[in-house]
Amino acid sequence: MYKNWRAYVLPFLVLLVLFPFAYLLLLSLSGAWYYPDILPKYFGLRNWRTILSSETGLLQSFLMSTGISLAVAIVSTLSGFFISKTVYYHPHKRILNLLAYLPYILAPVVFAACLSYFFLKLGLFGNVTGVITAQFLISFPYALIFFSSFWNERIKNYENLVSTLGGNTLDRYFKVLFPLAKGLLLVCFFQTFLISWFEYGLTSIIGVGKVQTLTIKVFMFIKEANYFYGALSCCLLIFPPVVLLYINKKYVFKKIA
Repeated sequence: MYKNWRAYVLPFLVLLVLFPFAYLLLLSLSGAWYYPDILPKYFGLRNWRTILSSETGLLQSFLMSTGISLAVAIVSTLSGFFISKTVYYHPHKRILNLLAYLPYILAPVVFAACLSYFFLKLGLFGNVTGVITAQFLISFPYALIFFSSFWNERIKNYENLVSTLGGNTLDRYFKVLFPLAKGLLLVCFFQTFLISWFEYGLTSIIGVGKVQTLTIKVFMFIKEANYFYGALSCCLLIFPPVVLLYINKKYVFKKIA
């Protein structure tokens, strides 16, 4: 009886999870879908063809979001890795690790409002550089916290062993630290990429509407009640996380296991 119950429940749960994604894809392929029509009057690739046009700016937003997220992820991951080592050897490392949680006390919109005066004075308001800097301020603390558990006495002994055998700083990093932390570096890169990719509050305040990332486009279309383009934007927004999830499962966790 248990097996029969499980045979019905599991497919239902799978369909329940996949339904929102299937509905988004259906909306992105639809047009002129009004009550009480059961099916849309148009069903095809017309909306998807607009990605390549300048009318919606979706392709530009997708490329801009990808560039911003890659920049934030690379800089946050590398700086978080190096600085977390310094924090580990610092006599007040507990206090420093505690301070890394401060950006997450405030909501992103409130945090951006607090930073807006300084960004305006530095000329970082309403441009891509400002958005990258703002997103770095919330991605870097995450990377710092993420790598805090990597450093321990065993890693320190490995470093001392390399130094004893005549190795320099580059040898310690490229022959010991990077190989040991390869899996963590990839996971942190994926996580900080997603933090930047889905960020809305900081981008909307610091970008002041001039930096229209894909997340901004989604909310813009929803506010305009343009659900078909909104669904199309959501499909594009979901695509990179799905790719990263596949890579993470196939290569990262498989090697760790």
